[in-house]
Amino acid sequence: MANEKEVPFIVLGEKVALGERKTIDFSIAKLYTSTKIDIPIIIDRAKKPGPTVLITAGIHGDEINGVEVVRQLIAKKINRPTRGTIICIPILNIFGFLNADRTFPDGRDLNRVFPGRKTGSLASRVAYHFVKEILPLADYCLDFHTGGASRFNAAQVRVSPDSEKQLELAKIFNAPFTVHSSNMDKTYRKTCANMGIPSLLFEGGKSLDSDKIIVREGVEGTMRILAHLKMLAPKFLVPKPRSQNVMIEKSRWIRAQRSGLLHTKVACNKHVEKGEFLATITDPYGTMRHKVLAPNEGYIINVNQAPIVHQGDAIFHISTIGTLVHEDEEHED
Repeated sequence: MANEKEVPFIVLGEKVALGERKTIDFSIAKLYTSTKIDIPIIIDRAKKPGPTVLITAGIHGDEINGVEVVRQLIAKKINRPTRGTIICIPILNIFGFLNADRTFPDGRDLNRVFPGRKTGSLASRVAYHFVKEILPLADYCLDFHTGGASRFNAAQVRVSPDSEKQLELAKIFNAPFTVHSSNMDKTYRKTCANMGIPSLLFEGGKSLDSDKIIVREGVEGTMRILAHLKMLAPKFLVPKPRSQNVMIEKSRWIRAQRSGLLHTKVACNKHVEKGEFLATITDPYGTMRHKVLAPNEGYIINVNQAPIVHQGDAIFHISTIGTLVHEDEEHED
């Protein structure tokens, strides 16, 4: 872990002094036109030593909400700490962002190749240099994502159920939902865990879409984390925690039993009862109408907003057993 009392603080070979703000370009490869592609790294250091928080988005190039969260943190100067260092990378997969695509030009998902290889694929090389040269500086990591394709995620943080530190940070972040999710091999979150760096993964909204409510949840959660670490500037009012937070320990996907036009009847975040009417699937000819009912009581944390689905497609993500609702008595108004 980084010790900010050590001088100098070096990012990609460049020194960044206490009290200094600097943007450093993380350059790994060129396009086949020989055009140079840089990933801007925005570093803000306070004059007073403290922890280093690494904030990333755009691991998937089509996930715009996360990019907007980090952009707002920079634009509003929330990333200028009273102590310690904040490193912001709004777009880690700049190649995918240019193509409005989830993956790298090599077709690989950056979040499935960590910690990467020096001589591997393009995505693997970016992961390798990021893990070797930037990630070791961090004491905490916040990573912002959205739902894939047309699937809209409720604002949530995902934590490993066996990590007390992640659960503590999730409570402070205070998203509407905290979802137990084991670390997958070759992911950024797994690499952070292997390096002993506490991290939070935020999910909200869907790809190629910007949602103001989701973005606000990401910005306000980050502000609560920075306030907890005594890094948030006094001019910012710490967002009030919500009165209720839902912990989801287990969940399941509801899949389409027919192919056809999907007409959803419930929104994300809603608590439903077993047997509640969730959607209909119809054919284009007015001869088939299939009702989708809730298989159990739970919270809807993902809704497929695609107008057309095939049999077997995931259409709702619903919590099952092990759902806990935590209420903050201080804010029970």
